[in-house]
Amino acid sequence: MRNAYHRTVKDLPPGERPRERLVGLGAAALSEAELLSLVLQTGTAGATALEVAQDLLSLGQGPDDPTTALAYLASAPASELADLRGVGIAKAARIKAALELGQRLSQSRTEKPVIRRPEDAAQLVMASMRHLDREHFRVLLLDTRHRVLGIDTISVGHLNASLVHPRELFKSAIRRSAQAVILVHNHPSGDPTPSSEDLDLTGRLASAGRILGIEVLDHIVIGDNRYASFRERGLDPASLAGA
Repeated sequence: MRNAYHRTVKDLPPGERPRERLVGLGAAALSEAELLSLVLQTGTAGATALEVAQDLLSLGQGPDDPTTALAYLASAPASELADLRGVGIAKAARIKAALELGQRLSQSRTEKPVIRRPEDAAQLVMASMRHLDREHFRVLLLDTRHRVLGIDTISVGHLNASLVHPRELFKSAIRRSAQAVILVHNHPSGDPTPSSEDLDLTGRLASAGRILGIEVLDHIVIGDNRYASFRERGLDPASLAGA
């Protein structure tokens, strides 16, 4: 016998069901919560997929700020999302996959940005990195004209030798045929001042890049709407490598 207290999206009138609305009106007509509910597919005990989606979109600065919540869903590890009510690992994986596809589509439709100065690189990642609560280490992969081929996340967590290994960083660069790279990571404190560990790491990675023929152009530390560029501070990564 069906539990009368366990609601599903099928209990909604046909005109209010997200799937039927998408087919009839197009995806652009759906709210963020409706779109997310289709990714989730199912709800949980006592809550429909749409209600679970609405809960997820209240995780940002407030329930009326879905953009912040989407940014959180895009940056949070799948394991973290899996612990949220009504999600679990399968739904977390679907959320991450859907957001990644959207990001890749957005990047493919725009002309590749060109990095001419440190500010260009900082602004490219500022919005997605300034509010992260853990250190994320990313690499901007550049071609010979310093156009961005891609931005890859190398590690998440406190930066140290075990988390940021030259092998992982330059494997990505070699796969994309990058001629140069810019290192980027954030300081959750909001203060982008480079630490002694940042200096050591930059020298080690620049040294490895020199052996491979891939230049480390700069290391940029992202704070809260501020950044610090090693090059702007007179710290050429090549010099830190002992060149």
